[in-house]
Amino acid sequence: MLLPIVQYNDPVLRKKGVNITVFDDALAQLGRDMIETMNAANGIGLAAQQIGRAIQFCVVDVSRADPDFDWDLDGSHPPLELFMPMMIANPVIKKHAAAGSETDSEGCLSFGKIRGEVERPSEITVMFQDAQGVPHTFICNGLLARCIQHETDHLNGVLFIDRMAKKERAKIDAAIKAHAKATKEGAAKGLAGPQA
Repeated sequence: MLLPIVQYNDPVLRKKGVNITVFDDALAQLGRDMIETMNAANGIGLAAQQIGRAIQFCVVDVSRADPDFDWDLDGSHPPLELFMPMMIANPVIKKHAAAGSETDSEGCLSFGKIRGEVERPSEITVMFQDAQGVPHTFICNGLLARCIQHETDHLNGVLFIDRMAKKERAKIDAAIKAHAKATKEGAAKGLAGPQA
């Protein structure tokens, strides 16, 4: 089922999600609906806050992107198609400082076509649970690491625009304000997405 995607500056996007403690059919169905919504919007990630739920849960799928990244899932290197799309609950990220950082263009399904350059660690380890509550350790780099960091930020009420350098943010500030105004006007007309 397609879900409405919450747009900036809806307050739910600034809410830190509560930890997932119940891993049931409802959570798995939410994950499937989020994946369907993400795919319909041509995204590679979607956080629960973006569909109006302030919980520690997101989905990621980079299987259609150029594989300019590497990964290790629980000590092995399975083919992408075996674990993508991913449902990620309660993620905790450890950044690999020795790997350095990369700056690249990012967008967000809650910001329309607005994009900007964001610097992020190039390699991370993510401790998370899947939709069944099974714990995993996932090491990744490149686009995959960037996507997971972007979505995990959402789960903590942090947006990609918050990670931009001031000069970069200034380039898109007018577009951000216009998008926020459109969201507010849509809410006044009853067109906004669901609230948490």
